[in-house]
Amino acid sequence: MTNADFIYTTYIKSTPEKVWAAITNPEFTRQYWGHDNISDWKKGSDWKHADGKGGSARIIGKVLESNPPKRLVLTWADPADTADDSKVTFEIDTVQDLVRLNVIHGDFKPGSVMATKVVIGWPLVLSSMKSLLETGKAIDIMALKQCGSATVKETAA
Repeated sequence: MTNADFIYTTYIKSTPEKVWAAITNPEFTRQYWGHDNISDWKKGSDWKHADGKGGSARIIGKVLESNPPKRLVLTWADPADTADDSKVTFEIDTVQDLVRLNVIHGDFKPGSVMATKVVIGWPLVLSSMKSLLETGKAIDIMALKQCGSATVKETAA
């Protein structure tokens, strides 16, 4: 890891299998992320983060490593700027009756635009995933953020 890596850790009252499904199954990702993650999730395969029900790709990449339900490593790039790619690692571990999910997003190119986007995006996405898995109801993150920007709307406490 480098100093430019972003590391997000959350603890979820769930199972590793359910967390893996939440990351890789478009039926889940659509609920908490507002997009579909689509791939066969095998090493070397393409994957895409697409508008609902497999529409246009918002993020694309390759599966670098896939070890269900423990670890998934992907390249990550905006289709409009594939040179600004980075790497995302999902590490899924159990801690007593919880799942510890580490999301490590790094390997950014110097001057990366994506690096400025993920600082806002990942905390919202992971909070929404946790809510969905624990309560059955996701957070409407699209109401909180403008996709592709680092702007969060003010919300009443």
